[in-house]
Parts: sequence; C-alpha cells; structure tokens
Amino acid sequence: MPTSSHTFTCNLCESACGLHVSLETAEIDGDVRVAGIRGNPDDVISHGHICAKAHGLGELLQDPHRVRQPLARVGDAWQPLPWVDALDQAATRLRAIQKQHGRDAVAIYVGNPVVHAHRASLGSQLLTAVLGSHNRFDPNAQDSNPRLFAALQVYGDPLAIAVPDVDRTEFMLILGANPFASNGSQMVLGDARARLRAIQARGGQLVVVDPRRTETAAAADWHLAIRPGGDAAMLLALLHVIFAEALWQPARVAHLATGAAELAAIAQRFAPERVAGAIGVAATEIRRLARAFAQAPSAVAYTRVGVCQSPFGLAGNWLTEALNLVTGRTDALGGALFPQASADIGPIARLLLPQPMARWHSRVRGLPEFLGSLPSAVMAEEMTTPGPRQIRALVCLAGNPVLSTPNGPQLARALQNLEFMVGIDFYRNETNQHAHLLLPPRHVFETGHFPLLTHRFGVRHALKFSPPITQTPDETRDEWQIATELALRLRMPRWLHPPLRRLARNLPEQLIDLLLRLGPHKLRLAELARQPNGVDLGPLLPGRLGAVARTPDRRAQLVPAAYLPELARLDAWLEARPPALELVGRRHVRDNNSWMHNLKSVAKGPDRARLQMHPDDAQARGLADGQRVRVASRVGQVDATLEVTDAMRRGVLSLPHGFGHAQTPGLPLAQELAGPNANALTDELHVEPILGSSILNGVPVTVEAADVA
Repeated sequence: MPTSSHTFTCNLCESACGLHVSLETAEIDGDVRVAGIRGNPDDVISHGHICAKAHGLGELLQDPHRVRQPLARVGDAWQPLPWVDALDQAATRLRAIQKQHGRDAVAIYVGNPVVHAHRASLGSQLLTAVLGSHNRFDPNAQDSNPRLFAALQVYGDPLAIAVPDVDRTEFMLILGANPFASNGSQMVLGDARARLRAIQARGGQLVVVDPRRTETAAAADWHLAIRPGGDAAMLLALLHVIFAEALWQPARVAHLATGAAELAAIAQRFAPERVAGAIGVAATEIRRLARAFAQAPSAVAYTRVGVCQSPFGLAGNWLTEALNLVTGRTDALGGALFPQASADIGPIARLLLPQPMARWHSRVRGLPEFLGSLPSAVMAEEMTTPGPRQIRALVCLAGNPVLSTPNGPQLARALQNLEFMVGIDFYRNETNQHAHLLLPPRHVFETGHFPLLTHRFGVRHALKFSPPITQTPDETRDEWQIATELALRLRMPRWLHPPLRRLARNLPEQLIDLLLRLGPHKLRLAELARQPNGVDLGPLLPGRLGAVARTPDRRAQLVPAAYLPELARLDAWLEARPPALELVGRRHVRDNNSWMHNLKSVAKGPDRARLQMHPDDAQARGLADGQRVRVASRVGQVDATLEVTDAMRRGVLSLPHGFGHAQTPGLPLAQELAGPNANALTDELHVEPILGSSILNGVPVTVEAADVA
C-alpha cells in the first residue's frame, strides 16, 4: 500500500497535541488505514508528547463498528438510507412536530466533542438557531457552568477565564482537578505532567486539594484530602487567615477589584477552627496553606470539574477567583493571566447573548437558562410531563446524555417514548440507540482541526490549523454539512438550496480567517496551514484585566450579590451531619467520557470502572478487595467490583462516569467492558439552586455485598 506521512493536531481534549500520522491507502478500493501515530517533537504546544487516546484517534478512523451511512430504525432493526432520504425524513418530521406543538417541542443536546471541532461547533450553533427551541442542552451543566458563572459575576463576561501562568509560577494550588489524567481543562498545557513537574524542579510547590489521592495529588508536594463539597468553606477559611494576618495586598487589590471590605467581613465568619471538622482538613493545615500561598514569590489557585460538580460549585469557583485577586495573583506573572485570543469569538457571543442568563426557564421546575442552554438535569421531566412546550422530539449531536447526565436510566426511559429522535454520531450508543434516524459524521482527519473555542485557554499564546489529511470512500458527512442540509430543509424553499449550499460550504473556515485577520496578530488561516507545527506567539502578558473585564469600572467584583444566598446554605451544610458514604467521580487518561471504549488501543488494560473505597470503610462493612458490591442512592443502584485503596478519604467512594455499556449492541467491544453507569446513582433533583447545575460529587450512597437480597 502507498504510505503518506502527515502532521496533524489531536482534537480529543484541549491539549491539542501535535501528531505525525502515517496513512496507508489501498490501491484497489481507496480504503485508508492508519499505519501509525506518534508525537510531533516540533509541535509548538506539546513538543512530542501524546497520550494513549491519540492512538485511539487513529483506530477510530477504521473501526468496523463505526456507523458509515445513514441508518433508520425499524423496530429493533436498523436499515441503511441514502443521505437525501434521511435528511428529508429528519427535516419533515421535525418540522411537522414543531408546526403542531410549537418550536419548543423539539429539543437539541450538543455533546462535549463538539467543543473540540470547529465545523461541528459552528454547525451546532447553526442548527440550534434554526430549530429556535428553548429546550437546548449541553454538558456545561455537568462540568463548566459554575466556572463560567464566576467569570460572568466577577469580571462581567463568562469568557473572561484567567488561566494559570504555569511556566512561571512558584506555587500552584489545584482544587478538584487532576491534570495528569485530564491533560488540562480550561488550561491548555500540551504535556501536563512535564509542565507541572517543572514547577517543582525550579523549587516551587504543587498542592492538591481532593478527596482522592489522584495521579496529580500523588506527585504533589502536599495533598489535602478534603470532604466533597468542602472547597468553598476551605477557601473562605484561607481568606479569613489572609485578611486576619494582613497577608493580602490592599493597594494592589484596590487597583484590581472592588469589595475587599465586604469579603473580609464574610471571611471573618469562617475561621479555620469553625470549618475544619466539617471539611475534614485540620485548622493548622488550613493556616499553613494560607500563609504559604500568600507568601510565595508567585502563586495561583486553579479549580475545575471536581469543584464544579460539588454541592458548592458556584461558591467554590467564585472564591478561587477571590483568593487570586486578594493575594494580588490575578493579572500578575506567575499568577492567573488572561490569554488574548487570536480568533476571538467574544464579540459574536456578546452580540448573540447580550443577556447571558434567565431569558427563559424550564417548564416543570422553573430552572434558568444560562448561556443559551437549560440544565440537562431537567431533560427527562420535560419529555414526560404533559403540557405546552413538552419535548416530543430530540436532536442529539455528538452526545450520550444517558451516561453523562444525572439519573441516566430515567432519561433512557423518556427517550423511548419520544415521537422522533435524530442522532448525529459515530456509534449507536446508549442514547441514540433510541433514535429513529442516525446520521454519521466524518473523522477529524477528514474535516481538519482548528481550536476555535479552546485556544483561548492556552498557558502560552500558540496556535495551529490542521487541514484535512484524507478522505475515506464512505457515506459520512461532517457536522457542518449535516447541520447546513437540515437547516436548509427546515426553513428554506427548495430553489434556494443550491446557492446557499455553495455559500455555506467553506463558511466555517472563512469565518475563522476573518476572526484571525481582525485579531491581535493579524494572521491568516492559509498562513497557519503552511506551518503544520503551529506558531508560537509568545507568553501570556499581565495587565489585561482592564481589557477583558466588562464591569462598569473595568475592575473585578469580589462580592457579587448573586452569591450571597450561597453563604446561608454553606452555614447549614457546615452544621449538618454528613452522610456515612459520599460518592465522587474520577477520570483516567485513557478514558474520554463515554465514547472511546469501543477502541482496543484505548480500552485495554486493567478494569478502570471499579468502585474505590478506603480500607477502614470496607472493613466496617465486611467487604474485601475484588468483591462485587451493590451501590445504591435515592434514584437507583449499580453493581461494581470493589477496589480497596488508601488513596480514598474515609467516607468517600469513587466511581468513574462514562461506563455502563452492557445493553449497547452498537458497541460490541465496549459491551465486553460494560462497567457500571455512575449516573444511574446521581440524582436529577440534586442540583445547586442558582443555575441548576448538576451535583455529581458528594452523592449520598450505601454499599453492601452484591449477593445480598
């Protein structure tokens, strides 16, 4: 077979690691297979580093179980359809349902992979706008909304995300994040292990706050095994010490922010001695951490998914920003800096979302929209509760909410009763096995990659564009094409389809090129395409707060009024008796949520879906390592293999999400792995009260031997 070598960028997470991809093309049928993938040592971001998932990206291209042509479900069987018939049927059914029941009768769920694909991202926005429904859902309600809300409240813009200046800091405090497994989230590192270990190599410190001794915590100088949900109280206790011992910088804080006196008054109520018992961290340790952070030559606090998914995710993200601001670390070298996007979507986002929240509310529980989407925890009730605006149809783009949203089994039952569902995905997964039509997208090697949404989180200004490197002879289309074709059929007369189709063909790349030309570096997409290793545009710079803040005085707000109700709730939590056992999630570097378990190169290795428990908790219940146990919550139960490990805090269990493939014939290899669905235990009613974000950590559960009747 003829072999060709290509430079490309992995799109499986925000790290955007550089790849060298070897492709073989069959001379007879033109079939393309990946002969090998290795890291690109000349890549400006990753410098040769890749993780195991990159090899899975190659395997995905040729996976025989991938859907390659449109399929229609007839009973329990799936039948192939030509694209024209599939798109016509999808548009006809969706249009008819909206005509009869209103636009809100059709919902759309947009999954996490869309964030990492520019054509899919823009296609999802087009399709969402054309459907015109208020029933829009995405994973942000599970993993990011508390942080985006903090940026909105503190800086006046949900996109004003400050990232750690990892390469220059001397002290990094990580709360509820595991970069060694995630490769960095809202923090583009390239090689997280090397970047974080470099802090220690130059004499700095790495501190991790997490109920589990994660891979990152195991390498840290200091690990505090906090109780799930305790982050906000601990941050207030840190601020208490910093204010009480005059470890803050009043003059610099006055330049950066307003509200220092109000924050000091709030923190005064949360002395370390008051919160220590409830959060499980000694008061002496809290005081030691506060002093070390405030007195380090440079320092930064960083929080991510673990805190976002906790009972006080909103307050935890707000107080992380407050800690950086009060100690003068925000907008300073070695602290939290604001990247300057080379292709800034901010102006477009502000134009489309001038009011970023509460423009409408969910029908049943009245939870607010945030950044255009409702909390995904309401999906099932909005499908099953009769009345105006009831969801009767769903378009699911690159998502698997049955495994990724709370009380997944309830959602699966609701999907079975929809009038119509369209799935746009590589596989027949746990969600779209209930679809009536399944439309297959193309592989990233066939669509190209530009990090439109995620390049603004880089710890260094660097940028790449990878044009397509192959086209396989199958019946797939990329997400932008699918969205465009559906949009035309839904809203435009037939005679306009040909010219609009031609106009839309390369519109994503044309838009990106325009944003680049208008950006600070005056780049062109064609120029980036000629530099496959990417371009290094220099380090992050301090002094940008005034440019990114959209508050009236261009300063941060240390005490946004929206958070004040959370303080009373936190007071009550500190006084309440904790459950005997609380469940948290976890992730592994080989896992990519729920959708790559059908690839051998990624799925191989020891069982990663075990329930982790501290030895004392196991002994108290007469349980042993390797035993099958039953975990139960208010909403359901699952069976899992027990892993007894002192990596867990006492009273805390850990189970990863993304598994639960036992009843999914479209994923035969994943079926063999199966594993328990952690979101069969999480509770759709257990949400924080301001945004309705899902609380997926700190879930009360019980555990017993699986053979107990």
